[in-house]
Amino acid sequence: MGLMTSAGSALALSANLPASLDEAGYKALSFLEVNNIEKIGTIGSQFAKVEFQPLKGPKQKLKGSADYGSVQPSVAHDDADAGQSLLRTASDDETNKLYAFQVTYQNGAKRYFLGRVFGYPETTDGADTVLMAAPTIEICTKVVKVAGSN
Repeated sequence: MGLMTSAGSALALSANLPASLDEAGYKALSFLEVNNIEKIGTIGSQFAKVEFQPLKGPKQKLKGSADYGSVQPSVAHDDADAGQSLLRTASDDETNKLYAFQVTYQNGAKRYFLGRVFGYPETTDGADTVLMAAPTIEICTKVVKVAGSN
């Protein structure tokens, strides 16, 4: 499969941690899917840029420390949804507990990572809008990429 849309993508999480931070470790976990997601967000690391300008010669640019990023999914709030309930629990947790996350794309490809939920703010707009939530999930490990089978 070449190009694909985001339609059919899913976000899921587990309160359990994998035995190893690889495909096998994550696949051994049971994940709860978060339902009613409108968007997931950008997944991928960025590096700080470190620069040095010698008096002679071109500017040197190096990769500094890695920031694995964060995602802020847009979710239609549902008190009865088990995945959303676990997201809220993770947000309220003050112990800095890590949670395992799984993003599944339309073609079956998966992205796994450990993260912390830094908030679950709810947005109440006008009468003709859905009550939404925008949890912030900070990614704390390298993203493990698994190819799809479709």
